[in-house]
Amino acid sequence: MRKLLAALACCAVAATGETVLASGYCGAASYNCCPTQACQPVSCYTTCKVERETCRKTVWDTVMEPEEIKGTRTVYETVYDEREVTVQKTVRETAWKEQEYQVCKPVWETSEREETYKVCKPVWETSEKEECYTVRKPVWETSEKECVRTEWKQVWETSERECRRTVCRPVEDIVEREICTTVMRPVTTQKTVCQDMGQWVCKPVCKPGLPMPQLTAGPCCLPALCWAPGPPVMSYRREWCPNIVQRQVECTTYVPEVVRKTVQQKVCRYESEVIVEKIPVRTCRWVKEEVVEKVPVRTCRIVTETCTRKVPVRTCRMIEEVCTRKVPVRTCRMVTETCTRKVPVCVERQVPCTYTERVARCVPKEVPYCYTRMVCRRVPREVEYEVCRIVPTTVCPTMGGCATGSCGTGTGASGTCGVPSPEVGAADDTHGALKPVPELPPMPKEETKEAVPTTEPKLPDSSST
Repeated sequence: MRKLLAALACCAVAATGETVLASGYCGAASYNCCPTQACQPVSCYTTCKVERETCRKTVWDTVMEPEEIKGTRTVYETVYDEREVTVQKTVRETAWKEQEYQVCKPVWETSEREETYKVCKPVWETSEKEECYTVRKPVWETSEKECVRTEWKQVWETSERECRRTVCRPVEDIVEREICTTVMRPVTTQKTVCQDMGQWVCKPVCKPGLPMPQLTAGPCCLPALCWAPGPPVMSYRREWCPNIVQRQVECTTYVPEVVRKTVQQKVCRYESEVIVEKIPVRTCRWVKEEVVEKVPVRTCRIVTETCTRKVPVRTCRMIEEVCTRKVPVRTCRMVTETCTRKVPVCVERQVPCTYTERVARCVPKEVPYCYTRMVCRRVPREVEYEVCRIVPTTVCPTMGGCATGSCGTGTGASGTCGVPSPEVGAADDTHGALKPVPELPPMPKEETKEAVPTTEPKLPDSSST
């Protein structure tokens, strides 16, 4: 159908191509004049018209709805069992062993050697020489001078004043009061005691003997060596045989008892008393007095005097002397000596050690739980859509020529060139339908109902709990 409509449209365009160009543009774009045969269409032609129609169709939408599902799942719980385990524990002990080692000791020896050396001895000689010097001697002269000064003397006067003070004197009284004391009184009672009067008894214990090699007849009558149990070994083990005997025993307990007694006690109280005392008070006042004194004054004057004295002079000269001395010399030699010492050594031994450990095991258990899953459901709804189809139409325009003068100037009889009549205008509108028609959308196919998918959530792993 589409191919047929496209072929009709191409034929209509080929038949009316020149008429459309002449009547549509009228030479305004590129022509200087309008030809007579191009002013109006001169024959009927077939064109296509596009018709649009609105239709409705049913569309199925998928809607997810929640749904609660109850179920059970297996949960593994960890249970701990206790068991005793015996292991060998390494115990380290310190032991001492003797070790010999050699020591080098220094031995010092002293000897003497003679040494000659020179000594310079000083020799002192004393001589005298005269020396003159000048001496300045002080000469002191004494005279008197009067000095007047003012003195302040203290004059003491004695008077009396009264002083009152309150004194608290102790007064003792004897008071009787009652005292409660707690005394522990012994009480003797009889008590039944269970005593074990058992004894040790030796019981025989039979243990299997050690395996021993033995010759037996094997296949093909050949002797074979095998292990056979040996004779049992008898031993004795001590066991305690209890014998519970009840007997009466005296038991002494102490019971508290309250004893009351009257005691005389001294009580001290204080009574206030006012004492009046006369206290002597000394006051001092100062008296001014002038005193004239004669003060001795010493004056000094210097007298120069020349004196002569003998000064001893010592001179020294050095004399060489050869001396001999003995110098002690110490020499050292090393002597090797063997010594013994104790060295600590670490010794390991295995000791059995028993401890309790906890062994974990998993116990399965069914636990109910609820989960929600989304269920698909199809819901219908109406949808509007447009359908386009091409309908062929025949157009017959009205024949009306153009004036010669008007075509020459590019204008028609009415002042315009090639203006079609209303029918022609309708045909022109159909020419617009000859433009390239867009490809129509495909017809909607009838949707088939699909199976409703069910989504079930993945169960949680029991190991994660």
